[in-house]
Parts: sequence; C-alpha cells; structure tokens
Amino acid sequence: MRSMSQPFRGERRTRQSLSLSLAGLSLAAAALAADPAHASLFKGEALDTAANVLSWVVLVIVPVIGLTLFWLVHILPEKIAEKKKHPQAQAIQTLCLLSLVFGGLLWPLAWLWAYTKPVLYKMAYGTDTVEHGHGKQPEAAPPSGESDEVKQLRQRVVELEKVLAEKTVQQGEKA
Repeated sequence: MRSMSQPFRGERRTRQSLSLSLAGLSLAAAALAADPAHASLFKGEALDTAANVLSWVVLVIVPVIGLTLFWLVHILPEKIAEKKKHPQAQAIQTLCLLSLVFGGLLWPLAWLWAYTKPVLYKMAYGTDTVEHGHGKQPEAAPPSGESDEVKQLRQRVVELEKVLAEKTVQQGEKA
C-alpha cells in the first residue's frame, strides 16, 4: 500500500515538468531583458581604423620583434664566451651564426660549448681563459720619425751586445 507521504507517479512527473517550464520561462525572460552585446568599443570609422592599425602591427611589427628576439637569443652563447674569456670564442661565434642559418638546431651546442672549460687548452697554455691580445701579431714599429728615447735605447742595446760578445770571447780563451 501507498503511504500518505509518497506522491503518486503522475504527481511527481507533473512537478518536474512544472519546474522545467518555470526554468525555461525565466531563462527566456532573462535573455529578452538583457542588452545586446557589442564586440568592440568602437563603431563605424573608428572600428575600421583600429582594425587597420592592428593589422599593420601584426603583419609588420610583430615579425620584426620576433626576428630580433630570435637573433638576440642566438648570439647569447657568443656574448657569454666573450665575458668568460673563452679561448674558442671565435669558434662559438661561428657556431652561433651557423645556428641562425639552420634554424636554431646548433644553438644548444653553442650554449654548452660557451659554458665548458677547455681542458686541453689549460694543459697546453696553463690557463683556461685567453688573455687580451693572445695569438695576435705585435704591431710593427713606425718606419720613420723615431723619438730620441728610442734612438738612445737602440744605442744602449748595441753597446750591451758588444760587451756580451767580448765576455764570450774572453771565456773562450780561458777554456
């Protein structure tokens, strides 16, 4: 038997359909009462002008900034190598340029190379950094117009060579 607190099946369905229809009516009323939405703050000519400016920014300025950032990131290993006085900084610079050509595939190698310590270089030269001007040819003396000080120094060198030659001859005679 049915208890008095339980509604009939038909009564339960009627309540559900009534609540659904009330919800639908409230949504329809809210939709009709709302203001129409606008996609932009601008209207008419201002909207066309804003669209033109935005298109130029996207087509011209964004690619230029993107290429500049791409280039700055790719020369970063070169700058690090120069800062750390890496002895193979020129080779790292070349690898960075090649990385630009190959679309960034070699960039991780240049990055790692810039941060490594050159072990064989240290074994050969006793240091793992390059001194300023290392490997460059000394500048030639000016061909004419020597100062008096340079002339005096040259004469002094000639005199010292004569004294050294005399001492060498005297030691040879004693032996």
